[in-house]
Amino acid sequence: MHHLHHCVSARSFRALWMLEELRLPYQLHMLPFPPRVLQRSYLELNPLGTVPLLCHGEARLTESAAICEYLAALHPEAGLSVGPQEAGFADYLNWLHRSDATLTFPQTLVLRYLHQEPPERRQPQVAQDYQRWFLARLRCVEAATAQQEWLCAGRFTAADVAVGYALMLAAYLDMAGQWGPATQAYWQRLQQRPAFQRALQSEQQAAREQGVQASPSPQLRD
Repeated sequence: MHHLHHCVSARSFRALWMLEELRLPYQLHMLPFPPRVLQRSYLELNPLGTVPLLCHGEARLTESAAICEYLAALHPEAGLSVGPQEAGFADYLNWLHRSDATLTFPQTLVLRYLHQEPPERRQPQVAQDYQRWFLARLRCVEAATAQQEWLCAGRFTAADVAVGYALMLAAYLDMAGQWGPATQAYWQRLQQRPAFQRALQSEQQAAREQGVQASPSPQLRD
């Protein structure tokens, strides 16, 4: 059994989506955001107080892109990983790391300085600058998906899940209208995947059952 600690719409959605793609058994532990403030007992499990936290046997993982890579590697038969013997291996690793370090990071600053800070501490100029930063780096997704259906290796992989969450977050921040046509078409393909839809349904159902705010407001691993 996989135990995933998750906040609605947070980066831990990557892990939830992967679990659904692989049809793995899991228990979803919903937390209020930010858990380090609103559920202090969670610090006993994860001293950082962040999500995701995936517990699987003795394994404890707290980085969303690493969880994607971990689950895909454990189940190579599903084809969501790319092996070192394949031509797309380097691209696969690059997209996994790029998904968070390059594409999600600037969005966390948009969220913080436009939505999450108290009104007197908000910085619209900072948010605007980092929105431009994100959109500039999104050109790599536009270039890749203009040439192929998925990001690497000629098939859907964990890299698409990891990058897909960055697009999900950007859509919540009303940036989708500024994407190129290939990126917009790619996002539509991602949303049509049954596992993506099941992950959304699982998140909302678990949030309701566990008494956690279930609105699709953008959140992040703080």
